[in-house]
Amino acid sequence: MDLRFDVVVIGGGHAGAEAAAAAARCGARTLLLTHRLDALGEMSCNPAIGGVGKGHLVREVDALDGLMGRAADAAGIHFKLLNRSKGPAVRGPRAQADRGLYRRAIRALLEETLGLTLRAGVAEGLERGVDGGIDAVLTGDGARIACGAVVVTAGTFLRGEIHLGPERQPAGRHGDPASLGLALSLAALGLPVRRLKTGTPPRLDGRTIDWAAVEPQPGDDPAEPLSWMTERITGPQVSCGITATTPETHAIIRANLGRAPVHSGQIQGPGPRYCPSIEDKVVRFAERERHQIFLEPEGLDDPTVYPNGISTSLPRDVQDAVIASIPGLSRARILRHGYAIEYDHLDPRALRPGLEVREVPRLFLAGQVNGTTGYEEAAAQGLLAGINAAHRAGGGREPRVLLRTEAYAGVLVDDLVTQGVTEPYRMLTARAEHRLRLRADNAGLRLTERGIAWGCVGPERAARHRAFARAVEDALARARAELATPAALALAGIPVNQDGIPRSLLEVMALPAAAGPALEAAFPWLRDLPRGVREQLETEALYAPYLSRQAAEFAALEREERLPIPEDVDFASIAGLSTEMRQRLASARPATLGSAGRVPGITPAALVALAGHLRRAHSAARAGAA
Repeated sequence: MDLRFDVVVIGGGHAGAEAAAAAARCGARTLLLTHRLDALGEMSCNPAIGGVGKGHLVREVDALDGLMGRAADAAGIHFKLLNRSKGPAVRGPRAQADRGLYRRAIRALLEETLGLTLRAGVAEGLERGVDGGIDAVLTGDGARIACGAVVVTAGTFLRGEIHLGPERQPAGRHGDPASLGLALSLAALGLPVRRLKTGTPPRLDGRTIDWAAVEPQPGDDPAEPLSWMTERITGPQVSCGITATTPETHAIIRANLGRAPVHSGQIQGPGPRYCPSIEDKVVRFAERERHQIFLEPEGLDDPTVYPNGISTSLPRDVQDAVIASIPGLSRARILRHGYAIEYDHLDPRALRPGLEVREVPRLFLAGQVNGTTGYEEAAAQGLLAGINAAHRAGGGREPRVLLRTEAYAGVLVDDLVTQGVTEPYRMLTARAEHRLRLRADNAGLRLTERGIAWGCVGPERAARHRAFARAVEDALARARAELATPAALALAGIPVNQDGIPRSLLEVMALPAAAGPALEAAFPWLRDLPRGVREQLETEALYAPYLSRQAAEFAALEREERLPIPEDVDFASIAGLSTEMRQRLASARPATLGSAGRVPGITPAALVALAGHLRRAHSAARAGAA
């Protein structure tokens, strides 16, 4: 049986859902092929979306009309804006979701996407064409699906193996088989394959938890949506709980470290540094007497509770003892024991900035298969891979890329394809050099117009975005132009130096003493501004002094970022590069001078030599064209 699509997406997790929907929104006839349609959008680990750094990615996916934010708003049962006491640049919106509601929301959003077909099946192989690129996907039921591009979002399924104490079994996640045929097919392409590890905690029966013995953690009221398209959260909300490990807990773990797969040598792949197992925490932070645990209900009609903070692969009997040693959990019943999972991933340095495999045209990779961890990192990659796959299938050549000066998604992809990974990659605000500019609150203003140009933003969002952007632009122009004298400001209750120099509203809003009522007394038109527009005005005022100083730096950096490095450049022929520098650049194959600067080990002197070579080559090309 032969079928034909423009784009085939393999895998229906967070990366796959976004890739398939994005490709279809771009006009490609798209097939999403996944082993179980009822597992679309499965939250395999924690029941939450967003957070610090990760929430920025969710807002950026949403700004490009992705699914994750809208699904989380529909399924959210506990919302919190993290780092609320800090500046807007590092605040992270987060929503804890009902797992079942989230799956249903993703399924509904996919089913209503025009040009997208959902199919249950197993991808067993990839067929190469005469040019070495991918021409078709071969399935376990004998189908050959011809296509213009393929996006592989295999998650932890490639030769996945679950570890629970001494127990080992092939699996992509609990209850699902590993993907062996696809793993072998990818390996046969000669791609660089590595092993990584991640894990999950035991699941608890919330009816057996002593909730009176743990600290309650209510959500925000009102809840702040993750999607810009959501007016307000209307679903029922629940409270979480906070407890912690004890010295007794740590003693139990230390006595059984030899039975832990991550310490016995049973697992070879490195795990995530920023989400370590409780075994790792006890060893790495031996001086700590307690580690915090967040008790997160998994659903409104589901008694399961996720104890965030104690991921483990210890044997079942040890997990039982660990849980019993924690305040509030002495009688808690384990519904499913925690486990670690080891799986194949591809070295992301083999990818172009559009997430296409450099040596295998028309093959795109997204999500944990690229060495990342987390739903949000997967979704951002999936969306960009889907956009680029649709573009490639339609005959486009130049990848559609976000720079690290433009988006956290740009930071993510640039880090992956330039530096690779030595452990599962997690997005952090510290990774973004320009985080004052790349805030969660302005993701739409930064990216939606780009998405409109790429064809991945629908008409409803485009119309709302443009109306909002105009309102913000008009308010900013008025705030910069409208002046008030020191006397008028003092009369309104805003103390400033009586130096006779008028101040603009934008300048006044940056003053600590400029509170709401006083501002409105001095500038009455503020009362009529919509809340979202006023918040943008206030944030712009807060950061304006810093952003203006950085403007020139951004312009210079973007020029450097955009200086392209030809794919066929011979680094060995560039004068001034040492043998080591030539080898590092040849291995990383950076796409721009800015990317070359982030290749580990590249020296400033090497960058100067490379920049000179590129500029001379560019000048020669222009002279030849003239």
